[in-house]
Amino acid sequence: MQESASLETVIISIIVFGLPATLFLTAVGLILGFGLGLILALMRVYGTMELQWIAEGYEKILRGIPIIVLMFIFGWGLPNIFWFLPAELRTLAGVILSLSLRSGAYQSQLYRGAILSVSQGQMLAAQSIGMSLMQASRHIVLPQALRLAVPGFSNEYAVVIKDSSFASAVGIQEMFRLAQGQIAVSPIFLFPVMLVVAFVYLIFTMPVTNIIAERQTKKLRSLGLGG
Repeated sequence: MQESASLETVIISIIVFGLPATLFLTAVGLILGFGLGLILALMRVYGTMELQWIAEGYEKILRGIPIIVLMFIFGWGLPNIFWFLPAELRTLAGVILSLSLRSGAYQSQLYRGAILSVSQGQMLAAQSIGMSLMQASRHIVLPQALRLAVPGFSNEYAVVIKDSSFASAVGIQEMFRLAQGQIAVSPIFLFPVMLVVAFVYLIFTMPVTNIIAERQTKKLRSLGLGG
């Protein structure tokens, strides 16, 4: 009975203290990645040749570097880029930056495809009534493109929440890191603890992505968008 109670305490501790950190890393990484990805997508679609080259190069480089390598670079290798933060927060900031930069590279492809999916005729029609390129993009193209991108964004969410587990390698106390620490103390709990951690990741990815993707796809089809 005592062993069972200890296991229960371990699992509760991992979920109560580790899951919020995992969700925080995911949320901030996705939000910052969204802003960066949208800027890169606009550079690719509407930018000059130089801006297109910069955006494309960025995407290729960031997609080609493993996320754990980025976390070591910004979390431990270049912590002083966050000189304005307290020392104990610099590694965390490096992890968030890594998730954001990587997610931005992937999200840019998502938004670029969504923008190109909107009929070019709508842009021409908007410009014919006096709208500038920026106005037409903001009021006509982007609202439709962002709706088209929702199913793909839900998949990116699943990727980022799983990538957040690599933050354990640089000492961030998220869910996987706490699980590792508990297993180091009580190796007998390895299987049940990791099974619970796997289940938590699963319930925060598969149902969310399926529900969002299915609902958004049906909605877009009812509006005659997205095929």
